[in-house]
Amino acid sequence: MANSRRDSETEPESVFPRELGLFTDSYSENSRFCFCGHELSITQNFGSRLGVAARVWDAALSLCKYFERQNVDFRGKKVIELGAGTGIVGILAALQGGDVTITDLPLALEQIQGNVHANVPSGGRAQVCALSWGIDQHVFSGDYDLVLGADIVYLEPTFPLLLGTLRHLCGPHGTVYLAAKMREEHRTQSFFQHFLPQYFQLELAQRDEDVNVNIYRARHRGARPTHYPFCC
Repeated sequence: MANSRRDSETEPESVFPRELGLFTDSYSENSRFCFCGHELSITQNFGSRLGVAARVWDAALSLCKYFERQNVDFRGKKVIELGAGTGIVGILAALQGGDVTITDLPLALEQIQGNVHANVPSGGRAQVCALSWGIDQHVFSGDYDLVLGADIVYLEPTFPLLLGTLRHLCGPHGTVYLAAKMREEHRTQSFFQHFLPQYFQLELAQRDEDVNVNIYRARHRGARPTHYPFCC
């Protein structure tokens, strides 16, 4: 994006602060992606208002590819996505048969809702809701089968809030999938080394060296060692 509005495949670290909302150019871009046989049309509304919520990040694409390769079964599963931004991950989960709640801060909901309307057929189970970590997670039930997040671990002050939200939302036998760009300057690794293992059994499910993205799978500590809630 540093040189072209279509440079969505790369993410130079030098432009990341601009994605936090420190620029004023505003424009919309529609991109197409194909996962699990679904062609997704995702609108990204770039500008200072949405900041990091505007774009489809590498971690979201890596997570969608992972679900496709692993043939993750969302059918009949109660699913929630955190910090959804464009909503691409939650939309794919809904198209794959999940009963999905897609969440982010209020400023991102219009963009997510537009993408849901553009991709999820009438009757599909995808709802869009505001959720502020550490504030209103208790409005949501604590029995989700799958809790999803892509590139939501990048602000260290939010780590305790995110951890508390994950603890509440993930059911006793549920699974958390977090895809994260491993940015040293944002201490992303610290969340997975020191915060999440306090309450969750953690596994590195995939490492994508090309884009520096890790995908982690987590379950509550003490949960029965049964199969993960998907069939491969």
